[in-house]
Amino acid sequence: MILPIRTSIRPIRTPYANYILIAANAFFFLITYSPHYSIIAGARVLEPLRPWADQFMLTPVRPFLWQFVSYAFLHGGFLHIFFNMFFLYLFGNNVNDRLGNIGYLCFYLAGAVFSGIGHTLVSSNPVLGASGAIAAVTGAYLVLFPQTLITVIYWLIFIGTMELPALYFIAFKMIIIDNVIARYTPDAVAYDAHLAGYAFGIAAMLLMLATGLIGSSGFDLLSMVKQWNRRRRYRDVVSSSYDPFTGRKSRRIKVKKVKTAAQRQAEEKIKQLRNDISSRMLERNLSAAAELYLELMKLDGNQIMPRQHLLDIANQLASDSKSAQSARAYEQFLTHYSNYEYVEQVELMLGILYSRYLHQPELAAKHLKAAAEKLSDPGQLKMCTDELAQLQN
Repeated sequence: MILPIRTSIRPIRTPYANYILIAANAFFFLITYSPHYSIIAGARVLEPLRPWADQFMLTPVRPFLWQFVSYAFLHGGFLHIFFNMFFLYLFGNNVNDRLGNIGYLCFYLAGAVFSGIGHTLVSSNPVLGASGAIAAVTGAYLVLFPQTLITVIYWLIFIGTMELPALYFIAFKMIIIDNVIARYTPDAVAYDAHLAGYAFGIAAMLLMLATGLIGSSGFDLLSMVKQWNRRRRYRDVVSSSYDPFTGRKSRRIKVKKVKTAAQRQAEEKIKQLRNDISSRMLERNLSAAAELYLELMKLDGNQIMPRQHLLDIANQLASDSKSAQSARAYEQFLTHYSNYEYVEQVELMLGILYSRYLHQPELAAKHLKAAAEKLSDPGQLKMCTDELAQLQN
């Protein structure tokens, strides 16, 4: 048996919405769970819920609208709710971090609705449990954090642990093995609800990334596909000797570049630093990533990090009171990512750094004025105008 026990990243912000959902599931389980026997069609059947709670299960034969949400807060036993809440905690915290509390709550409830619809389309049996909604959350995790390492514990003849990328663990173990292959066993499991939840979670996250509703980290599934496609197209062009300027195939000319040992060593060091920064970012170890970034800048100040990584590093340097290095990172961000949707907040942060800590009033005024033109948050706008007023005094 294989069971995940932890992931290699932790959310930056407290995932309040996920904790609220876990608490709500536990609360409704306590007030509705009461196993008892009933006589149905002359047979003695064990029922998990109090009689008044049966109406909140999803009954495909004659469903009510509220059942498409209420069924996801009911559970049929202690192991049922324990494992559901364990997986919700394991995968939900990081998805909550990316979507925000309101967005995550809406996504979770939508996942419950879509998994319920998937069940009603193919089955007439009543269903209860949060596993369909949790499947949607797990599908979202697969898209947002496909390269994250998941530590799993296994026991067959002996017990051990190993690390697997989320892409392979969720896609092959949780989706294919647990819900496609296992559906042919006689267990009373709503496999179709699970598969509908996974499909919704994956499709919804891909759509949000493609439309820019949530920012790309550069390591999500959509970015992986885009990078693979760019490499494929590049290989096709190179293999065909196509000249994009003349539109004709060009004659291959081999030019051998000779690099010194020092140049090769510097390139390897830069490559290693970039890989290490990406690893620390995936682990959410921002402090270590920021230190590695400073080392990279000493080697080559023209190196550009992915947008979200660079912004997170600049914020971390500011919180570490490394004002000059933070300002340089923010300036680099503005140079290369000027179309960022919240660029005014970066301008505000730069203005404050130049004004309060670096004592460069001209640069401070420049960035504060740029921020004031776009800021919509009243608190941030007041901070900006107050800082400008102090500069002018």
